[in-house]
Amino acid sequence: MLYIIGLGLSDERDITVKGLDAVKSSERIYLEAYTSVLMIEKEKLEAFYEKPVTIADREMVESDSDQILDNAQNVNVSFLVVGDPFGATTHTDLVIRAKELGIPVQIIHNASIMNAIGACGLQLYNFGQTISMRPDSWYPRVKENTDIGLHTLCLLDIKVKEQSLENMARGRLIYEPPRYMTVNTCLEQMLEIEELRKEGAYGPETLAIGCVRLGTATQQFIAGTMEQLVNEDFGAPLHSLVLIGKRMHIMEFEMVRSFCPEQHQAKFEEIFKRDYEA
Repeated sequence: MLYIIGLGLSDERDITVKGLDAVKSSERIYLEAYTSVLMIEKEKLEAFYEKPVTIADREMVESDSDQILDNAQNVNVSFLVVGDPFGATTHTDLVIRAKELGIPVQIIHNASIMNAIGACGLQLYNFGQTISMRPDSWYPRVKENTDIGLHTLCLLDIKVKEQSLENMARGRLIYEPPRYMTVNTCLEQMLEIEELRKEGAYGPETLAIGCVRLGTATQQFIAGTMEQLVNEDFGAPLHSLVLIGKRMHIMEFEMVRSFCPEQHQAKFEEIFKRDYEA
């Protein structure tokens, strides 16, 4: 059996009981470590599972999946994913490949940012398309959400096991330190792109929420306008951002307002009353 197991958002104890049983029954355990990251080192997982864990980077998952699937029709293999197994399409590819080889697959779900984001006070039903902050191909999706008044969840870029152009050109397997996009950088880039495109997907006075370390003990939300949030201190990764749609309900407003710093509250309320639906 190939088990594809969601780990949740924070640490080694977020795995479900069903997921832990599957891990303990497995001969090999792989941890996917490029679409997202846990807030702990893999050694903590190994201590909790009492088994070794192999880091599965992008190259292994996308180009060398045979290594993961080897003999999985005869022994149990666990493939661990931060959040929920289907937060990234790469894992769908792995399932298809396993089925082509006649390997049984069992999916074990867990919390992911796609449902935990509800803790920011906005209704999950009122979210539109989720975007990843890579080159500005995301802009039309934000505009579509904006046009029908829906909220937009922005997943910020994570760079893990990336090579510099020089090391890549020279064939040196030397990797850059992990880098995580901040809410501040995301907002700066988004506002610059809107200034260039001028299509009205959002603007400096668009209401937004910076969401940091979601699902952890230090989870935090800070609400304000995009312009206000550019200068906020959001602390350590991981960061994500929500742009609030114009169909924001009064109950959503009341909850989100509680995350707004006192110095920003008057502006926040003024913009809500002027531009957003109560």
